[in-house]
Amino acid sequence: MTLSVAIRKRLGDFALDMGFEAPGGVTVLFGRSGSGKTSVVNAVAGLMRPDAGRIALDGEVLFDGAAGRSVPVHRRRLGYVFQDSRLFPHLDIRQNLLYGRRARGLAGPGEMDRIVALLGLEGLLGRRPGALSGGEAQRVAIGRALLSEPRMLLMDEPLASLDAPRKAEILPYLEKLRAGTGLPILYVSHNLSEVARLATHLVVLDRGRVMKAGPAEALLSDPDLVPVMGLREAGAVLPARVAGHGADGLTELAVSGGTLWLPRIAAEPGTRLRVRILAQDVMIATERPTQISALNILPATVTALRPGEGPGMIAQLSIGQDTILARVTRRSADRLGLIEGRACFAVMKSVAVAPADVGQGLRV
Repeated sequence: MTLSVAIRKRLGDFALDMGFEAPGGVTVLFGRSGSGKTSVVNAVAGLMRPDAGRIALDGEVLFDGAAGRSVPVHRRRLGYVFQDSRLFPHLDIRQNLLYGRRARGLAGPGEMDRIVALLGLEGLLGRRPGALSGGEAQRVAIGRALLSEPRMLLMDEPLASLDAPRKAEILPYLEKLRAGTGLPILYVSHNLSEVARLATHLVVLDRGRVMKAGPAEALLSDPDLVPVMGLREAGAVLPARVAGHGADGLTELAVSGGTLWLPRIAAEPGTRLRVRILAQDVMIATERPTQISALNILPATVTALRPGEGPGMIAQLSIGQDTILARVTRRSADRLGLIEGRACFAVMKSVAVAPADVGQGLRV
């Protein structure tokens, strides 16, 4: 199922003028605050009418400015999860979950049991929203949206109001949602850690326009997008497979370019993961280092160099079939003689990868 968007909208001094296609999976709209992410989702949902353009889902036109067509919100069959859960305080969790079905005129509980199990809501059904944590309330909001049997799920920064522990609690459920439902998701975020964990397709927005769109792994390792992503958050995602666990508390991961050792990951051998490697945590050596504490040393090739405004620069490195980014100074790049095509080694400390940057892999 493909969502096709091409719209224009004037909002005061802000002009939205963009077009993109969102294939199946999780398409993330990423950009700084004020880049137009929520406006796009509201236009898809029917909560905002564009001045011109066209929106179609799997060939069905939801909006066509030239033809004067705009399908009403309730007939678009889209589930919307907002930044806050918007649960009804006077209803218990079971009643909140079923509210969307009643509002859409659907009979019976539908796939209530499966969705409750998928989101880990079994022990919450008799409670009221006031007794839930923020993460629990958002899981209920997601369940309510799913039970309305939408064709697509829209999620507008659903983790933005949560603290770090609550985000860590809910991210695995979102990964299960991506893997276990097959439902396409349009997801808004300005948090690169979320993007790296969840996105299959990425649309990067800046000041109301699309900078670039494509597969998430390719765009996250694109040095040209570092300015909008931010130097401190710039990094890439490596697909990995758990090869085994060492007796010393480290987990061995197989990646296309070799082996990574990370602090123990609670996953069985054979499990596919996505590992986010920050550019600032990657060092470059022109010869294989010896007598060094870093355990992860992978053969690489320099594929691109992008100078920054200050003394630093970003190097894109090819490792096996994947690419990562390294943040180095111009002085280091000159001293090492880094140029495109130069063979080198990427060096990464095992403890540099945070647990939050390791997520469930995609189906292959």
